[in-house]
Amino acid sequence: MSARGLLIAAPRSGSGKTTITLGLQRALVKRGLTVRGLKCGPDYIDPAFHAAATAAPSANLDSYAMPEALLGQIARDASDEADIVIAEGSMGLFDAVPGPEGHTGASADIAAMFGWPVLLVVDVSGQAQSAGAVALGCIRYDERIRVAGVILNKVASERHRRLACAGMERIGLPVLGALPREASLILPERHLGLVQAGETEGLHARLDALAEAVSAAVDLDAVVAVAGATVLPIETPAAPALPAPGRRIAIARDAAFSFVYPHVEAGWRAAGAALVPFSPLADEAPPGDCDACWLPGGYPELHAARLAAASRFLSGLRGFAETRRVHGECGGYMVLGKGLIDADGISHAMAGLLSVETSFAKRRMNLGYRRAVLEADGPLGPAGRALTGHEFHYATTVSQGEDAPFAMVTDPHGSAPAPAGGRRGNVTGSFFHAIASVPA
Repeated sequence: MSARGLLIAAPRSGSGKTTITLGLQRALVKRGLTVRGLKCGPDYIDPAFHAAATAAPSANLDSYAMPEALLGQIARDASDEADIVIAEGSMGLFDAVPGPEGHTGASADIAAMFGWPVLLVVDVSGQAQSAGAVALGCIRYDERIRVAGVILNKVASERHRRLACAGMERIGLPVLGALPREASLILPERHLGLVQAGETEGLHARLDALAEAVSAAVDLDAVVAVAGATVLPIETPAAPALPAPGRRIAIARDAAFSFVYPHVEAGWRAAGAALVPFSPLADEAPPGDCDACWLPGGYPELHAARLAAASRFLSGLRGFAETRRVHGECGGYMVLGKGLIDADGISHAMAGLLSVETSFAKRRMNLGYRRAVLEADGPLGPAGRALTGHEFHYATTVSQGEDAPFAMVTDPHGSAPAPAGGRRGNVTGSFFHAIASVPA
C-alpha cells in the first residue's frame, strides 16, 4: 500500500523549506514513523540531508528532465517503503521553464502528478497580515493542486505571530506551526548551496536540534493528518535513467567528487552494474578491475593543489583512459582538463586528458536546464542520443582547446544549439549533469 505524501513548498527561495523539511522528517522519525524524503528539481545536495534525517534513501523528482515512467518508479519506490513521504520543493512553488503542462520543472507539477497536498512555508519577516495575501495567491494560482496548510517562518514575536495568523484566518488557511527567527536553525552554505551533508560538522546533532525546534512549534499530528494518498500512474517498467557506462564502474567519491543523482546510481545497479568507489583526494587510482571510470561533479576548486599533487591518481587515471572509457561531469570535467585556476588565481595542472582549461579566479554563475544531443558514441549512449540535464557552476572556461565537442546543447528558452564539453579518445566530459535519456 502506497504511503501518504506531502510537498513542502514556498512562494520563493530562501523561505526556509529545507530547514523545516529536515526538521519535520527527523521529528516524525523520532515518533516512530518510517519516513522517506524526495526533492523536486535538479538538486544533488538536499537528498543527502534527507537521507541523514530519515535514515532512508532519498531521490529527485524532476518533471522537466524525467520521463513519466521514471518519475512514477521513483515515487513508487519511496511510497512503498514508508508510512509518509515528505517531499521538498525547489525555488518557488510555481517557478518553472517553458514546457508542456505538467512537465515544466515546477514543484507544483509534482504535487499535481502524485496528488500530494502542499504545506506552504511562508517567510513572514517584514510583513504580517500581507502574508495571507501571498498565500492566497498560491492557493488560487493553479487549480491542479491543493494547499492544505501553512507554516510561518522567521516570526519575530508573539504579536507578530498573531497578526500573521490573522491574515491566514481571513483566507481560511490553517496555520500548522510558527517558527521563530533563529540563526542557530540555519544550516551552513557555500556557493552551490548547502555545505554537503557529509561535510556538515555535527550533522546529526543539528538535525536533532531542528527536530526539537519543529516539534515545539509545529502541530505534527495536523501535518500527518493533511498528508494525502499518493496517486501513482499505472506501473510501467522504467529503463535506467542513463545507460551504465560499464559493468564495473570506478566512481570517484570524496569531498571533491560527490554530485551524483541517486536515481542514476540506482538505475545502474538495477541494470547489473557494480559501482566501485575510489578517492582521488587520498591519491587513489581508478581500480584496475573496472571497465569504466566516472568523475562526478563536486568541489575540485577547493582541493585543486591537493589533486594536482595526487600523482598516483593522475597517472593511474591516464593509464586507465588508454584502454577504457572515462567521463567527467562539471567538476570531474575540469579535473580531466589541462589546468584549473583556483579562486586565488593560482594555476594547477590537472590530468590533461582533455585540453580544456577552467578558472575560478573570475566566477560567473551558469545555471539552468539543458538538452544535449551526443556528437559521437560514448559512455552515455550512441551518437544522436538526446539527454536532459542541468548546469550549475561558477567556473569559467579560459580555453576550450582543440578537442571535438561532447554534445550539442540547447536550453528550454529557445537557445540555438551550441557545442559543449569535449572528447578525445576514450575520454569525454562536460559541465552538463545528465539526468535522463529522452526520445530524440
